[in-house]
Amino acid sequence: MTDGRLETGGHLLRHCVLFGQYLRSLGVPVTPTQMVDLVECLRFIQIGNREDFKHSARAVLINRREHLPIFELAFERFWRLYPDGDKARAELGQILQRRRGQIQQALVANGQEPPPAQEERDEPHIDKIYTYSDLEVLRHKDFAQLDEAELAAVRQAMAAIRWDPEPRRTRRTARASHGALVDLRRTLRQSLRHGGEPLTLARRRRRYKRRPLVVLCDISGSMERYARLLLQFIYVVTNQWDRVESFVFSTRLTRITRQLRQRDVDRALDDATRAVHDWGGGTRIGEALKHFNYRWARRVLGQGAIVLIISDGWDRGDIDLLAREMDRLHRSCHRLIWLNPLLGAPNYQPLVRGIQAALPHVDDFLPVHNLASLEQLAEVLAQT
Repeated sequence: MTDGRLETGGHLLRHCVLFGQYLRSLGVPVTPTQMVDLVECLRFIQIGNREDFKHSARAVLINRREHLPIFELAFERFWRLYPDGDKARAELGQILQRRRGQIQQALVANGQEPPPAQEERDEPHIDKIYTYSDLEVLRHKDFAQLDEAELAAVRQAMAAIRWDPEPRRTRRTARASHGALVDLRRTLRQSLRHGGEPLTLARRRRRYKRRPLVVLCDISGSMERYARLLLQFIYVVTNQWDRVESFVFSTRLTRITRQLRQRDVDRALDDATRAVHDWGGGTRIGEALKHFNYRWARRVLGQGAIVLIISDGWDRGDIDLLAREMDRLHRSCHRLIWLNPLLGAPNYQPLVRGIQAALPHVDDFLPVHNLASLEQLAEVLAQT
């Protein structure tokens, strides 16, 4: 498409379909309905105008802000570099072949029979991979091994996980039509209608309230491969869980709750990153926990809070201090959960001094290296 005209001999519909496949291969979830809408909207614009077509495609095919940069790059690459569509098809074929190989390797590793080779047909094959097999492979793929397109898909899947923890029962009560508790004041008031005879008993029930959640995430150098994606996880939890306090630590503790409470995810993560001055530094877990226990614990650990510590346990500080502060923190919260990205490795053993000092004081020791581990965490919190 140059000078407002197509150079491809009028095969616009075929190229639109190829462009939708190209976006899906890059992790943008373009549905067949959106492709139909894009073709329909071509009736109402001047298709010879490149900008009109670009804005229309973006409005129809993109639903999330984080997909806008991918769309911009994909549009320029597809319509400018490959105007005849043949090279784009060849590149798309290479991407699909590479992904098919990854899927077969994952099936063999899980002891399953890989599907027999079938004659390639473009659109149905792409949809099957993206909607089922590809996401199933991504669920078990380590966060540290994801490429850019897979990261975008994982972020989208991460946002779909529902965080619905078991609520705690409070001392307060509320009016109810049924319940074990008798509301004496209301019962006596209602009895006045019947000459002082309490013909019916008014009832009350206990109120339930969601527990506060406190997240302490290690962003030291050994956690750098996971830290940015785990920050996205904390953002998702913050926006689904109404009472979340978030901290990161390396050589010192930094509170990032205010930065993550913004609606725009990109801006929230950028502000949180700028607020941290020791990103990728050394690890002093004991000092960070002491700062939290003495400065923040009284303010944020009330009403049976749950605490998540995300760290690989590599610590260059005082191990005795780490053990003391873990014990103090454990006694201050309802449940203390340690999430370790290295725990997903089959040969992992908790041999580092930091983990050995912390383990006696944690209630749950769980992995946090892929989407499946996050789903497991959601199930544990639902039973807490």
